[in-house]
Amino acid sequence: MPLGKVYARRAAALASSAALALTGLLASAPTAQAAMPTPVSASTARTYLASLTVKAEGSTTGYSRSLFPHWITQSGTCNTRETVLKRDGVNVVTDSNCASISGSWYSPYDGATWTAASDVDIDHVIPLAEAWRSGASSWTTAQRQGFANDLTRPQLIAVTDNVNQAKGDKDPAKWMPPRTAYHCTYARAWVHVKYHYNLSVDSAEKSALQSVLNGC
Repeated sequence: MPLGKVYARRAAALASSAALALTGLLASAPTAQAAMPTPVSASTARTYLASLTVKAEGSTTGYSRSLFPHWITQSGTCNTRETVLKRDGVNVVTDSNCASISGSWYSPYDGATWTAASDVDIDHVIPLAEAWRSGASSWTTAQRQGFANDLTRPQLIAVTDNVNQAKGDKDPAKWMPPRTAYHCTYARAWVHVKYHYNLSVDSAEKSALQSVLNGC
């Protein structure tokens, strides 16, 4: 066989092997899903915060989580919780009912990683009761449903369940994520959502947010 053809065949074989190797690498690499929508920048958040109505929090009289219907169907058999679990997780596998049966979830609030969906809560960055006290008590049920299932703003995020439960309905004057590296992102998200929904802030809440945002 002419020497040129030998070299051509060897080159083709090497190229084929490289392609197979690359395919294998790609197939075995972790598949990360999209993250929570990015909050506005710190400078924009400071501008938004300055424009929010400052007043004492309202009462929780009449409040019930059932007034904020969730989790609603988002696509096919997937509800909002399942959609966020798939979005925020890595290598998430779901069954025919859209329930997550495997995968891993990193909680930015505390830096923990979980491999069971049962260890993960979907946090409302602005808690439902906080929203109620800040203006949502006058909304329609449809408006409250949209707020409680908002995938467009940075309002929903998968986090460690007991960290979410420790947060409860507290605002940033009373609670911030244990992981300080996330404080800036959290404050930006908080202000972003409050601004979009025209919710008020109380004076202590505003001061706490200003302090964080000034250090971003």
